[in-house]
Amino acid sequence: MGESAGIINRKSKKVRVSTQLLIDVPLLISIILLLVFGLLMLYSASWNYSLQAYDSGTHILFRQIRWVIFGLFLLALMMMVDYHYLRFLSLWLGLAALALLGFILVDFGNIGASTGYTRTLTTGGSVQPSEIAKVAVILYLASFLSSRREVLNSLTQGTFPAMLVIGIPAGLVFLQPDYSAAITIAVIGAVMLFISGGNMKHLGVIFFVLLVLGVAGYFFYDKVGIRLQEYLAGIFNPTGASYHIRRAYNAIINGGIFGVGIGKGTAKLTGLPFAWTDSIFAVILEETGLVGGMFVIGLYTCMLWRGYEIFKKAPDAFGKTLAAGITLWIFMEAALNICVMLNIMPFAGNALPLISLGGTSMLCTMGCLGILLNISRVSAIENAKKGRNEPDAIINMRGRDWGWRVSRPGSSSGRNE
Repeated sequence: MGESAGIINRKSKKVRVSTQLLIDVPLLISIILLLVFGLLMLYSASWNYSLQAYDSGTHILFRQIRWVIFGLFLLALMMMVDYHYLRFLSLWLGLAALALLGFILVDFGNIGASTGYTRTLTTGGSVQPSEIAKVAVILYLASFLSSRREVLNSLTQGTFPAMLVIGIPAGLVFLQPDYSAAITIAVIGAVMLFISGGNMKHLGVIFFVLLVLGVAGYFFYDKVGIRLQEYLAGIFNPTGASYHIRRAYNAIINGGIFGVGIGKGTAKLTGLPFAWTDSIFAVILEETGLVGGMFVIGLYTCMLWRGYEIFKKAPDAFGKTLAAGITLWIFMEAALNICVMLNIMPFAGNALPLISLGGTSMLCTMGCLGILLNISRVSAIENAKKGRNEPDAIINMRGRDWGWRVSRPGSSSGRNE
């Protein structure tokens, strides 16, 4: 009776635990802050372009707000549905992602005729199968690796099939061409294989193949070669960097420590490319300075920390591998975007998670964060049942606990009333 009501007796103490809705507080707060701050900075970065392109300074903002609302619904849904059900959906999602990638490579409707790229299903660029492919690889690979832990050291039964799961979607994305997304898929897959206990020699082969592909891309794809040359030039002399990076440098220098003020930046008005997507971190640094930039980096670091904690406490191999893949993906996307703007890495046109404009990116990120919260919730319930509940980062959203108060063992709220 006590257990079903959320009260578990342990050594004459009663720990209050809700088995209906458990929330990882630091992770949830990080998500909310990034969404709110992201909408503010997106409006600042896009109002001028939005006014010119759509005759409305708020068109892009309202478009992103719609995606945020849809994303919140998806996050709530994925948070409440036990993540173990995703095992049955992972294969179908993977097949759907492959079909979409193949569809845009055929380029029905001549979507990429004007640019030479076919990364989206619509000319407006709102549906990007590469983002769906990243999620599909993480889900299916987590299911695959957790079910084959005994044979992962085998090349034929473990590593090679896993390489196919990683390599086929990565190869299709590479052909779009979207090099950064292809590398992201390959690196995340390799790390998930390593975490699951894959053979180190086989993993070395994977990274060697990635190195060979990188070298081949440099010699056979002009875009890869140009970006690498511009990156190296910018390392030795900032004035030799690409135009995009030079404009970002100007914004960063102008921002200083505290920034010029939100809405008062000039880089977005004087030639900073894609200020509302790829370059939004440069806008953040100009308008909020180093302080604002460190605030954003701190939120992503908090998400990495919570993801690692969720990974450690996950009740099974599937949950651990899934939490690791999702956490690594989101943090890697953020790190790539930030490092590119600082010329720490060669240019890669990826979005800043939860901040940059993008419907597919927003929905995929929010859905995966919902899964991460769900793993945390299931872990907390399992630990509570086993008497190992650790409520320091979890709140009970029932009844009077809406005030964000955590009941601790031995406190007055944990006794009979």
